[in-house]
Amino acid sequence: MRLPAISFLIAALIAVPATADGAKPAPPGTSVEMPFLIAPMSNGGKLLGYAYISSKLVCSSGSATVAAREKLAFIQDANVRDVNAHAVAVADDPMKVDEGALALRLADNARRIVGGAMIVRVDLVEVQFAPLHPSESTLNMLSPQDKADALAAADMAGATAKPGSTATPQRPAASPAATSKPASGQAH
Repeated sequence: MRLPAISFLIAALIAVPATADGAKPAPPGTSVEMPFLIAPMSNGGKLLGYAYISSKLVCSSGSATVAAREKLAFIQDANVRDVNAHAVAVADDPMKVDEGALALRLADNARRIVGGAMIVRVDLVEVQFAPLHPSESTLNMLSPQDKADALAAADMAGATAKPGSTATPQRPAASPAATSKPASGQAH
């Protein structure tokens, strides 16, 4: 007697999947796939990379979905302005998107444009962070020019200096032979 009850309970749980945040999935015909959104990720005014965000609007009905599709360009414009004006990162980790807060902001943008009762929520489908300088050598957040200057200073001093040191390197003067040749091709 208990085996059929347990199997019925398991079947019921499988039949009603939920999204990651516990919300029910959108009924067919009530969601609108949004164009990709690219948000800059920065820390202290320095650009670290970009977050590539795929999202969808969940609307209250089929007619609300049509209304949202008609205003899609305006919603996307508001979203682009939003992520470029306000940070999308978690306060203590500038390379991680605060997905909950971002979804609420994007939903507010859509509600303002389409109408409050027509938009239920925004689901973030996928969020990927792409660093500006993905190699191991730039993890200390120095620009390539700063790193080259620091390495040049270390070479001129004859010792190994750490990149980011406060020493100001002097650039070697260019030889006349190096400046007399055109950049593309042989000397004339």
